[in-house]
Amino acid sequence: MIEDIKQGVRSTVCAVIEKDGKILLVKRNHEPFNGCWALPGGHIDFGETAEHAVIREVKEETGLNFKPKFFGYRDEIYKDINWHGEVLLFCGKTQGKEKIDGKEIIDIKWFDTEEAKNMELAFEHEKSLQFFSSSVKS
Repeated sequence: MIEDIKQGVRSTVCAVIEKDGKILLVKRNHEPFNGCWALPGGHIDFGETAEHAVIREVKEETGLNFKPKFFGYRDEIYKDINWHGEVLLFCGKTQGKEKIDGKEIIDIKWFDTEEAKNMELAFEHEKSLQFFSSSVKS
């Protein structure tokens, strides 16, 4: 049951960055999902807007400047790791040169969009990519 999750609901953001038929993914260097590929994103800090949070997280994780556009949300509920996240999803364009932060992220790679949608990603981000394809690109 959801009430068994003691941590509470966390507000998070996630960025779908697409360029030339490819999706940008980052390789995590921390739990949960250490070593797994994911979309750039993270927690919204107290007093921070979701838009500012996704701009900050993309910059921290990839070195890129991000211009976000909100397109939806997803629930991420994983009882085995005591996690319930409400994920606000953004897509948009970036500027700059990719740079790995080396702490939270250990690799950055552009994947073919269809390949990325069929990968097993951290936090089931493949569902966010499917949602992006069906809601934004249609």
